[in-house]
Amino acid sequence: MSDRIHSPIQDARVNAVIARLQGARQRPSGGGPRGGFNSRDPHAYAEQGFSIHPEQGELIYLLCRGLRATRVAEFATSVGMSTFYFAAAIRDNGGGTVIGSEIVPAKVETARRNLTDAGLADYAEIREGDARQTLRDLGGPVDFVLIDGWPREEEPSLAREVIEIVAPQLRVGGYVMNDNAEPDYLDFIRDSNNGFVSMTLPLKGGTELSLKVR
Repeated sequence: MSDRIHSPIQDARVNAVIARLQGARQRPSGGGPRGGFNSRDPHAYAEQGFSIHPEQGELIYLLCRGLRATRVAEFATSVGMSTFYFAAAIRDNGGGTVIGSEIVPAKVETARRNLTDAGLADYAEIREGDARQTLRDLGGPVDFVLIDGWPREEEPSLAREVIEIVAPQLRVGGYVMNDNAEPDYLDFIRDSNNGFVSMTLPLKGGTELSLKVR
C-alpha cells in the first residue's frame, strides 16, 4: 500500500496532478546540474522539473496549516510541485498567495498550467526571472519560505544570496525549508546571530528546517 494514501491533502484534483508529476519525474543522464560534466545553465533543463518530494511537500502543507499561513514564498517554482502544497494549505486556511520565482520561461508556463489543472491558480503568483530580483520585495511579511533553487559550485550560492534577501521579510515564528544543503546557506541559517534555530530532517537525503525566533 502506498504511503501517499495518507497524504494530509484531501483534494483529489490536487493529488491527481501531484501523482502525475511524481510519475513523470526523471533526471537527465549524468544526474543533471550536479553531474560532473553536465551543463549548469538552468535553461538547459527546461523539460525537467527538479522538485521537492511528496514527503517534504506534505510537511510544508501541515506546517502552513498550523501557522494559518496566508503569504508564503518559494525559490524556485520549477514546474509547480512545491507550489501545490503551499497553495493547497493557503486555500484550506481561507485564502492568500504563494509568491514563486522561476527563471526558465518554459517552466513558468508549465507551472501555471499545472496549477490550473489542480484548481489552485488563484492562490499563486509566479514571478518570472532571477529570484535575487523577483523576491526582493514580497509586499509584506511572509509566513514560510522554501529555498530550493539552482545549485552552483562557486560561493556565494544562490541559496545564500536569496536567504539574505528574504530572511528580513519572514515574520518571527515563520519557517524556512532548504532542499540542497548548500554549505554557505547552512552557515547562515545555523548562526544564531541571524535569528534562526535550525535542524536537519531525514527527508530526501537531508532537509534543513529553520524557525525564525527573532
